[in-house]
This record gives sequence, C-alpha cells and structure tokens, in this order.
Amino acid sequence: MGREDPRFLVVGHINKSHGIKGELFVSPLTDHPEGVYAPGVVLRLGDADADEPDPDLPPLRIEAARPHRQGYLVAFGGLQERSQSDLLRGRYLFRETEALEPLAEGEVFYHQLLGMSVETKGGVYVGEITEVYELSPAHMLDVRGPDREVLVPFLKDIIVDVDTDARRIVIDPPDGLLDL
Repeated sequence: MGREDPRFLVVGHINKSHGIKGELFVSPLTDHPEGVYAPGVVLRLGDADADEPDPDLPPLRIEAARPHRQGYLVAFGGLQERSQSDLLRGRYLFRETEALEPLAEGEVFYHQLLGMSVETKGGVYVGEITEVYELSPAHMLDVRGPDREVLVPFLKDIIVDVDTDARRIVIDPPDGLLDL
C-alpha cells in the first residue's frame, strides 16, 4: 500500500430498511463481504461522491449480519427501530483500509489501477486507466491513449502483469481488441 492510498474504502450501499427492528438491507461492494459483514465490525457512513466518511455521522458497529438475496441484512448497534434505520437509506458504508482483509497474491484494489499505464507485452504504449467498470462476466478497464480510448477486459488471459510499484499493466490483447 503506497502513501497515496485512501484511509477508507467503500464496502457497501444501504438500500433500504428491512422489518420493524432497525435491520438494513445492504449491497456489498467488496470481494470479501464475509470479512466485512460480521459482528463487531465498525463501519462509517458517507455519500457516493465522497472519498471519506462523513465525520459528523457516528460510526456503526455490526451486531448481526446474514446473507439475504444479493446482499446482507445487517443489524447495527443503537438502531432498534425502522424509523432510525430509514434515515440511513441511500448512504454508503466505509471501512478503514487497514482493517480490510489483506490482498492475496495477484489481487489489487481498483483504486490502485486508476492512472496506471497500460502497454502490450511487445512494449507498445496503449494509454492510462481512467475508470474500472464492474461488469459481468469481466470487469473492464477504460484505457485512454493519446489518440483513442479502448476497453480492456480484466481477464487473466489478457492481463499479463500488474506492477503496482511501477504503476504499469502489461497486456496481451487478442487480435482486434486495440483496433475497436
């Protein structure tokens, strides 16, 4: 983790209240939700366009969490009724970066990809990553070069090397990918 890494990362979005006892339905925005949505974990609240949680909003400690549909039903300490949980609808949940599960070999946080240069394994400069789109079946890297923009699938067959220290990604594009 370099010094430009953020102190907090978004790990979820509060969709709506669930039931009458203050539970919230949360969409996880992390690859390791089981480590985030667990009793005792402390999360902070913020807005979508913020890099950090709102310092005026109190931290929330998870009392209970269980998988539900495409997300989690979460009970936070201090929220015992729906009228309280309704006030949090639409907010984003942040967690301290240091508290997140360490990355496995070959894994990278998406914020680390932004601004990285992309080149082919033959050494041809393609551009810089300006955005990461979380799509299915593959996440896409928006790469802007000097005279064009290309979308590169984040797949192990295409991504040869991710060097976070050198801020460079090496790709082996299939025929035609860079011609689009």
